[in-house]
Amino acid sequence: MEFAPADRTNLSRRMLEQFLAVAREKHFGRAAEVLGMSQPPLSQSVQRLERTVGVRLLDRGSGGVRLTAAGTVFAADARRLLDLQTAVVERARRVASGLEGDVRVGYVSLLSHLYLPTMLRTAAERLPGLRIQLQHGSSQGVAERVRSGSLDLGFLRDPARLADDLVSRVIATERLAAAVPYDHRLAGGDGVALARLREEDFVLPDPDALPVLAEQLRLACQQAGFTPRAVAVADDLSGLFSYVAAGLCVSLLPEDLRRLTVPGVSFVPLREPAVRLDTTVYAVHRSDADPAVLRLLDMITGLPLAAEGA
Repeated sequence: MEFAPADRTNLSRRMLEQFLAVAREKHFGRAAEVLGMSQPPLSQSVQRLERTVGVRLLDRGSGGVRLTAAGTVFAADARRLLDLQTAVVERARRVASGLEGDVRVGYVSLLSHLYLPTMLRTAAERLPGLRIQLQHGSSQGVAERVRSGSLDLGFLRDPARLADDLVSRVIATERLAAAVPYDHRLAGGDGVALARLREEDFVLPDPDALPVLAEQLRLACQQAGFTPRAVAVADDLSGLFSYVAAGLCVSLLPEDLRRLTVPGVSFVPLREPAVRLDTTVYAVHRSDADPAVLRLLDMITGLPLAAEGA
């Protein structure tokens, strides 16, 4: 039985499933019963398939059917094709629901030690289809890259006013503490009034790079009755940390940084009930963020991120 060339594109999923049922059962009657249809339409469907392919796929006999050599190869390929179709649909649905895809995450210094390990570990467990790419930058730089679309998500500490098309969510809140050299007279104490630092040299946050922290420190010292004497300025928390660790000065830093156990720095709680000395970590994203970003954020929000050290 020979077949003339035909349109080779009309291979519907239903047609392939019917052929594979016959190939598996090796009998049209049993295959029709499995498929929940009568035998004549099934026979016609397989014949249409053979005409579409242009070769005989089955040898028919009184006791049933058997696959030809071409039919054996076609059946194996048809199974792979159906599996691939299923996988393609499922993956599209996973991406649309935020279960799979790439998420580009920007962060500012030291957040990578305090919070990102917990996020990465939990995402690997709960959202294994997500691939997270980490990129470091300044607060202003990370926010602008999220806004431009080169980053999907950013983690910032007390960012300045964000663009209107960015959405922010609080991830953690930390208390500021006095950071002093390890051999400082106040090191190891259980608390200190900010006014006792009036005669100390300070390393201050750069107002352009860390505007919220810089203004917060200025106002807190002002309320304590003094203007901090600046001997250095740093544009990120690592720089502030380094000046203190070098024994050159003191500063005010998020208390949770004590978990980093950097040699040379001691944290002393501030006794300033009348002054707000909280610093906040935010996640920022575009208002049209992908489902993967929102799903990752929902997961992060429920994590005790600040409870784990580096």
